[in-house]
Amino acid sequence: MFAKYAVAALMLVAVSAPAFAQQDAPKENLQVFREVQREVLRYPHFTIFDSVNAQIEDGVVVLTGKVTMPYKKSEITKRVSRLTGITEVQDKIEVLPVSQFDDQLRYQIARAIYGNPMFVNYATMVNPPIHIIVDRGRVTLEGVVNSNVERMLARSIATSFLAFDVTNALKTDQEAKEQLEKL
Repeated sequence: MFAKYAVAALMLVAVSAPAFAQQDAPKENLQVFREVQREVLRYPHFTIFDSVNAQIEDGVVVLTGKVTMPYKKSEITKRVSRLTGITEVQDKIEVLPVSQFDDQLRYQIARAIYGNPMFVNYATMVNPPIHIIVDRGRVTLEGVVNSNVERMLARSIATSFLAFDVTNALKTDQEAKEQLEKL
């Protein structure tokens, strides 16, 4: 069971790992990737409303994703740049605009998803696997869930609010494992 959640945590950071998928990555790239993942997930202000992805090649780390506050962007970049084996960090993380509507939408969707009996076990986790990214009223669900039923239920819950659009980028455990095997 722990392995499933470790895969979920890895997927939050690894969703954009085509550098590994397109070529055989040296072992040191994979080790650096795991250290980057660990630093992001251990960052105390990283929440279910943030998403950070990493691509690593020959010591160069490219960070992408979206965070809710500017200090998160700079602090995550600083944490990653201190890791051994990293020669350069390219910070392409976007800061989401300040919006009461977006904040309200985030909290409503989070309460509805994590309050649902199907997802209540996820809510008690240190790093819950479903991330809710809201950008100008557009919602993206990211992370890893157990099954396609959970993926569809999460999307259904998210669409019941006043979002302009809902993109379901959730992956199932099986899809996450297949993606990890490509690494």
